[in-house]
Amino acid sequence: MPAIPRISDAEWDVLNVLWDRAPLTAAQVFAHLTDRAWKLNTVRTFLTRLENKGAIIAKEHPEGKQFTPRLTREACVRQASQTFLDRVFDGATGSLLVHFAKSKRLTESELAELRAILTQKGKGK
Repeated sequence: MPAIPRISDAEWDVLNVLWDRAPLTAAQVFAHLTDRAWKLNTVRTFLTRLENKGAIIAKEHPEGKQFTPRLTREACVRQASQTFLDRVFDGATGSLLVHFAKSKRLTESELAELRAILTQKGKGK
């Protein structure tokens, strides 16, 4: 797996479309970003940036270049999460968990999942 580059918020939007539907042309990606006030050329710019960063691959196709993610969503989320954890909480996972547990309302399902994870972690797994 290639190194995970820094991905901007706008590039995350483009990647999310590709992770869900690739391969797609620039026009097809643009069509799925209707909630953004972007022009097609803006989407093309983000696709070029992502390709230059090694996050996506472009292949020639009769309809135009088709773009496919080179990185998995999971790898990018893991990297972004670690960067956030290091930057905001000085790498302290416990502090992050306590902060969000205190500041956000959690559903019963989320609480049950969190309890199960903590139980597993407590067993050393």
